[in-house]
Amino acid sequence: GISVNKNTVPFDPRSPFDPSGIRLGTPALTTRGMKEPEMKRVAVWIDEAVKHYSDEKYLQDLHAEITKFSQDFPLPS
Repeated sequence: GISVNKNTVPFDPRSPFDPSGIRLGTPALTTRGMKEPEMKRVAVWIDEAVKHYSDEKYLQDLHAEITKFSQDFPLPS
């Protein structure tokens, strides 16, 4: 998985207690052996999920695609 947390961004007009940005943590992906091409693919999936956040069928299909993809990158034992 990818860890996500709220984070401030440069020149953020909002309080540090209510930041407007997010930070995506990728160590869980790099530990599984993913490199730049896979990260680009993950970025596309994040974009697609945000665009279609209310389309349950689309998200189910996306989940299935990601699950299939992740089988090529098993968790280290």
